[in-house]
Amino acid sequence: MKAIAFYLPQFYPTRENDKWWEPGFTEWTNVVRAKPLFRGHYQPRIPQELSFYDLRVPETRERQVELAREAGIDGFCYWHYWFGNGKRLLDQVFREVVECGKPDFPFCLCWANHSWYQKTWNPNVPNKLLIEQTYPGVDDYKAHFMEMLPAFKDRRYIRNAEGKLVFGIFEPKNFIDFEIFKKTWNSLAKDNGLNGFDFFALAQGKEKLDIIKKYNYDKFVYETIQDAFKKNEVKRFTINWLLLRIRRILNKPEMIMDYSDYVNFAIKRFCEIPDVTPCIDPMFDHSPRSNGKGYILHNNDPKLWGKLCRKVKEIVESHKNDKDKFVFIKAWNEWGEGNYMEPDSHFGRAYIEEAGKVFR
Repeated sequence: MKAIAFYLPQFYPTRENDKWWEPGFTEWTNVVRAKPLFRGHYQPRIPQELSFYDLRVPETRERQVELAREAGIDGFCYWHYWFGNGKRLLDQVFREVVECGKPDFPFCLCWANHSWYQKTWNPNVPNKLLIEQTYPGVDDYKAHFMEMLPAFKDRRYIRNAEGKLVFGIFEPKNFIDFEIFKKTWNSLAKDNGLNGFDFFALAQGKEKLDIIKKYNYDKFVYETIQDAFKKNEVKRFTINWLLLRIRRILNKPEMIMDYSDYVNFAIKRFCEIPDVTPCIDPMFDHSPRSNGKGYILHNNDPKLWGKLCRKVKEIVESHKNDKDKFVFIKAWNEWGEGNYMEPDSHFGRAYIEEAGKVFR
């Protein structure tokens, strides 16, 4: 079985982020500004061993891999940004990883194929489009493939049991041109001495999973946190419903759930739906990015994270007919979403240690 962690390459300044946000903006900008929004709310989250790193520093990337190995992680899945017509963003780190051959650690890619917005988190104020995701057609798909060919030929690139390259699509629901894209890339792969692709679709919630299952993806990586929050929604005219209304009036966070509820829900759901690849969350708190308007998993516990890892591993290994036994972790370093495994000032290495007991 392979445990693969999503990896965010956003921790260095770029010209676009300087323009859209402020000079020197990185993911850390939101992290350090976060504040507790209710009693017991764990914010701000301060990194420990790796500090407020800059991913352009090779030594930082090497140290991340050392920690990932301790956690039993088999590789990173880098978020990859291609907006069409040759436009890439946040590509410097992965370019350097491919060009210099270090760190010596397996990797694959997931295309974060969505437009970027400056969100207001206010239903009465529209979001501002920063850059649009486009799908110009076959010529652009060919250019996209050739741009990434050095990575695809890299011995570190993660392959499935048949030797096919693992490649993810973040927004499969919106990618109506996928069949043409898939045919184009598989053809180009064979022309360049590769075995083709093992395309996975990221399904954030069962509703999206049911929609995209009609598309011809090779795998469906299913994240359950959205469904857990839906199940946790309160009924009308109850005490909890009244408290929710009060929080809304006071502009307080609304989407709060205990981490234990998420863990128990995820385990049950992965048992119920065996034909998916599980995607599990060590923690989650979107408040640094959304001022409390997003999901918040409260009362995080490394022991419960260890339980989730152990149970999901057992579920995946019980799939006898599945040649590829993968577990995806979301994420290794999404600090702005409170969604990470790296050491912080509160838990230290606890999340790494608990995962290591299961995956190493």
